[in-house]
Amino acid sequence: AWRSPWDIFSGLIGRNAASLQGYKQPMLSIYNTLTGKKEPFQSLQPKIVRMYVCGVTVYDYCHIGHARSALVFDVIRRYLEFSGYQVDFVKNFTDVDDKIIKRANERGVSCDAITTEYIEAYSQDMGKLGIRQATHEPKATEHMAEIIKLVGTLIQKGLAYQVAGDVYFQVEKYQPYGRLSKRKLEDLQAGARVEVDERKRHPMDFALWKSSKPDEPSWESPWGLGRPGWHIECSAMSMRHLGETFDIHGGGMDLIFPHHENEIAQSCGATSKEFARYWVHNGFVQINQEKMSKSLGNFFTIREIFEKSEWPEAETGEMLRYFLLGTQYRSPLDFSDKSIEEAKNALNGFYDLLVTRLIEPEERTAADKGLMEVIERCRVAFRAAMDDDFNTSVAIAELQRLKGDVNKLLSQGLSTEARKIAREEFRSLGNCLGLFQLDRWRFHTVQLAGVSRASGRALGAELNIRMGLTDSEIDGKVSERNEARKQKNFKKADEIRQFLASHGIVIEDK
Repeated sequence: AWRSPWDIFSGLIGRNAASLQGYKQPMLSIYNTLTGKKEPFQSLQPKIVRMYVCGVTVYDYCHIGHARSALVFDVIRRYLEFSGYQVDFVKNFTDVDDKIIKRANERGVSCDAITTEYIEAYSQDMGKLGIRQATHEPKATEHMAEIIKLVGTLIQKGLAYQVAGDVYFQVEKYQPYGRLSKRKLEDLQAGARVEVDERKRHPMDFALWKSSKPDEPSWESPWGLGRPGWHIECSAMSMRHLGETFDIHGGGMDLIFPHHENEIAQSCGATSKEFARYWVHNGFVQINQEKMSKSLGNFFTIREIFEKSEWPEAETGEMLRYFLLGTQYRSPLDFSDKSIEEAKNALNGFYDLLVTRLIEPEERTAADKGLMEVIERCRVAFRAAMDDDFNTSVAIAELQRLKGDVNKLLSQGLSTEARKIAREEFRSLGNCLGLFQLDRWRFHTVQLAGVSRASGRALGAELNIRMGLTDSEIDGKVSERNEARKQKNFKKADEIRQFLASHGIVIEDK
């Protein structure tokens, strides 16, 4: 039977591998916007999670705020899978919308041309960030039959009414309206993405179907040519792929009202069943404490960040992931060049930690047993953090703590096998966050593994390094790096860091 390095190594030091790997996992709890509190998570079907997340309207490139939302639910999916769940994950594309029509008219092309271009751009941007594709990525235009059927059901139940070729949902007919956003109907005013129309019976009634206008895409329906309203699209797509009731519905906090509020009203109204059991919303990305958005003009597109980065694409993507996960997903997050620089330095600390030293014990050492103990502690603390509403900031802090513990043990002399175990543990836990998956560790291992001080000098010319730095040489390099940082010459500072790392010297900025 195949045995993992962990099992083999645990046996070598006389520890029971099963006792290290297994512990009584606390119940996963999720903050539910619907109830306003953390709740123990229990899926409708054992070990199967059905999750729907509102995707982007594809008329422009995505900004860093979109990246945060996509990343939050990518990590939630990863951790659920890490915890043994099968995740049926649906994330849609809104590909019929006023903004798409306007962009198409400005360019003199079809709406299909616009949506095709930006769906492809979205996929490229998400790929650079290591965000996996959803199980299903439906488009609104591919679900017209389901949309029209759902609108018809709402009319039959007396929850919707026709005005010429338009169809509106009558919010006064759905008594619990406002339960997600905690708003009272009588206090609500027509707001974002709600068209003021004197034909409506209540200012908050929202469009389920819009009659066609010249030069707009349209579809045949019982109410004439037209296209769907924004809110009905997500209800139809989610129920088509996940059923009338599913486990998790997610999106940014800006979607709570009116989009998700309206989804609940029309979906529960149509089926007389609960729509989604847990509502999960991520916080905004801010610039100078102000929400980043295209309407405010204070945003950076994902591709702009990659184009301006002096680092390879994979490293830039991981730096952005580390930065975005450094704050708990429901909290606001301030974006700045400094924060990205700090994320890069933190990641360098992890990758530099286990670069293979030129002198390394091959046999087990006294420090090896200590490694198993700190890994066990980190595993328990990491999972406890993630089980507490996916608290990635605490989970990363636990990985930082493990890094410090391993660094101390390295100074005592970890064996080759122990270092391999530590490296794989960072990869395993880091995979839940999409971190520590680059090949830098493997590169250093291949290039420097097993190089003795005697043979190292012969290899030194090929590797362009010199063995056996003196204390004064090390101090000189540290001083040189500090000066480079003061001058904001971070490229030079990182080159010095890497040079010292190749000699077994790890720098931590604290």
